[in-house]
Amino acid sequence: MLPAHCAKGRSCGLFPNQLDTLNNTDRRSNGKLFYGLSLGIGVVAVSYASVPLYKMICQQTGWGGQPVKAHDSGGDPTVRLKPVEDHRRLRITFHGSVSDVLDWKFTPQQREVRVLPGETALAFFTATNKSDKDIIGIATYSVTPGQVAPYFSKIQCFCFEEQRLNAGETVDMPVFFFIDPEFVKDPAMAKIDTITLSYTFFKARYDDNGVLTTLPLGMAPA
Repeated sequence: MLPAHCAKGRSCGLFPNQLDTLNNTDRRSNGKLFYGLSLGIGVVAVSYASVPLYKMICQQTGWGGQPVKAHDSGGDPTVRLKPVEDHRRLRITFHGSVSDVLDWKFTPQQREVRVLPGETALAFFTATNKSDKDIIGIATYSVTPGQVAPYFSKIQCFCFEEQRLNAGETVDMPVFFFIDPEFVKDPAMAKIDTITLSYTFFKARYDDNGVLTTLPLGMAPA
């Protein structure tokens, strides 16, 4: 940390070796702070496993096969939506399932679509509440192979949002997505031709304060 009389971006009479020492100290301090914050987030995620935190971590990192939220390219997302015409088309397949305690039927409307990296695609899933009671569900999603997740960008989907279906009701749910063109530049993606997008619906649960507490990946108690 620089002395109080040293304004940022200005010289304050320190020798180069003194500046190096101060800079190294700052980097070590920042590294410890980042490590501490990361550890704290991990503890909170494990302790509470809340859907909002789980959603945030997965969308920003691609952790657990979670597609990364589409980035804002300088205010113009179309910059990244340019199909790579000379690349092979990728086969995107779809899978839908529900937890044992959720009396819904949930299936994709299409078996597969074929897209170029950078090309947008729209798919639909259908959910039906088979019970005689209104039920609120919430969906998690993943991509396989897992290493593709950082390149699978969703523009719009129903994941992590509470979906209320009345008794006997059927609804269609859209998913709008694209494969980031950077996929083409990654040597690890060279042999990947098929990608599977999977959704699983769980019954939404709430604590005494009305806060959603459903655990992702089927870990909620029955």
